[in-house]
Amino acid sequence: MKEEKNADAIDAVVGAWRRERPELDLTAIGVAGRLGRVVMLTTPMVEAVFAKHGLKQGEFDVLAALRRSGKPYTLIPSELSATLMMSRAGMTSRIDRLETAGLVERALDPEDRRSFRVTLTERGFEIVDAAMSEHTANVAKLLSPLGEDLDVLDASLRRLLGALEGE
Repeated sequence: MKEEKNADAIDAVVGAWRRERPELDLTAIGVAGRLGRVVMLTTPMVEAVFAKHGLKQGEFDVLAALRRSGKPYTLIPSELSATLMMSRAGMTSRIDRLETAGLVERALDPEDRRSFRVTLTERGFEIVDAAMSEHTANVAKLLSPLGEDLDVLDASLRRLLGALEGE
């Protein structure tokens, strides 16, 4: 086992397992543990940015999906559900909250009167743009210790996700 100069809590866990089960290759356990720990540590810092704009993560996700859809910033709920990989019931409650806050509007779909369209309001547009600008800067700062390794990590995670998602 090589000694790491910057040992962390995951090294302690992996080290204990190496002592108890030296026949196991625990490299992947260390990586998976660190990925989970990064998510756990960064999530509150990411959510704090959204909270400054009066949003929860899920609400930001809906507004961001509408914003990046391009003019007229309108999608039907099934498109939103598919884009955000969530149930339609969960999407309905998010849309309800955003509509109450005046950030989106619902209107019957003229092409299918059984459905409706969700459109970003002017206020929703302003809030999601401000939140996205701050979110981008925040995440860049959080990941800045990686420096040039960020591109390598991005490529590696893209390859992993492709394999996991069956692409």
